[in-house]
Amino acid sequence: MRLLATREHSRAELRRKLGRNFPGEALEAVLDELAAEGLQSDDRFVENYLHSRMERGFGPLRIHAELKERGIDEARIRQALEAVEEQWQERLLQVARRKFGDGPPGDRREMGRRARFLAGRGFPEPLVRDYLLS
Repeated sequence: MRLLATREHSRAELRRKLGRNFPGEALEAVLDELAAEGLQSDDRFVENYLHSRMERGFGPLRIHAELKERGIDEARIRQALEAVEEQWQERLLQVARRKFGDGPPGDRREMGRRARFLAGRGFPEPLVRDYLLS
């Protein structure tokens, strides 16, 4: 309960953290009970995590990888990312303005620097290219 009081956790995260202290069958029973009571939900975890990472300036590729590391299944990740798909271009522009200001890149070196930064943040290459060429 203490783990869930601090933040949302995926079922896989709870399984990993609690697995040290509980045998397999008992752990699965506890996880099932938490889910049945609405105290743990992978859907709620994905939604909260997605919006939190978006607010911090991360793109869909990075968020996808992080959710995968936290044990979320591919279909659930894809569904969540598709729900906010139209927001990625605007998020990229916000991140770029915050980091680089409003001006366009001055030369090829600056374009490369911006492209590497945005790619590292998890924005797909087509969105980065559109930003750099606009």
